[in-house]
Amino acid sequence: MKKFLFFLPALGFCAAAHGQDVFKKDFTKPEATEVWEPKPKIVTPGVNGAPPSDAVVLFDGKSLGNWVMAEDGKPCQWILKDGAMTVKPGTGDIRTKQKFGDCQLHVEFRIPADAKSSPDHNNAGNSGVYLQERYEVQIFDSYHNETPLYSNGQIGSVYKQAIPMANASSKPGEWNTFDIYYTAPRFRYNGSVEQPAYITVVHNGVLTLNHFEIQGTIQYIGMPRYELHDKAPLRLQGHGSAVSFRNIWIREL
Repeated sequence: MKKFLFFLPALGFCAAAHGQDVFKKDFTKPEATEVWEPKPKIVTPGVNGAPPSDAVVLFDGKSLGNWVMAEDGKPCQWILKDGAMTVKPGTGDIRTKQKFGDCQLHVEFRIPADAKSSPDHNNAGNSGVYLQERYEVQIFDSYHNETPLYSNGQIGSVYKQAIPMANASSKPGEWNTFDIYYTAPRFRYNGSVEQPAYITVVHNGVLTLNHFEIQGTIQYIGMPRYELHDKAPLRLQGHGSAVSFRNIWIREL
């Protein structure tokens, strides 16, 4: 009896705290299930490839000012030309100055037309997009699966964790688009994982990863594992191949 009496006041308090006096609603009427607040914020969609009104533009083809070298934070050394920024071999990765968590990310990239002539086939158009500097969506010359590589390392994979559901690669020398929808991991007060990260990837308009549960930070050798972290920069990989990027924007969610 005591347990029963304790439960009802707790339930009533919870309903009242959310402005929902459910015990007084008449569910035979349509207004009982209508919710009027909060109203969604107004976002103006982009036109002809432009970012939406609430996006943070990370690269517009005119300046490298939002990016620094990942290793030491010095100004970005990649090549800015004809509205694109291109990996300068030997310089390494770049990262954003700003940090992000949950996000919608748009990235356009171009693999070199001569990628297949790379002396090392493992570097054919090799680059990557790292969410929070830890979770990589792979960029690689996987056009028509012509360059041999393990499936969980080809373009659009979460590197060595998830094989894409489809290979939607454009021909080397042509532009590709990633639209990425990312939910950052949540950690408990003691640093353990409360909720893993999730990612959805649309490659050139084709859904290739659907709400994939990321298993931890990317590992070239060994098993992925989580490490405690907060918001972190977006990173683009400089892996020796002259991959180009343009029209990069992000929406914080």
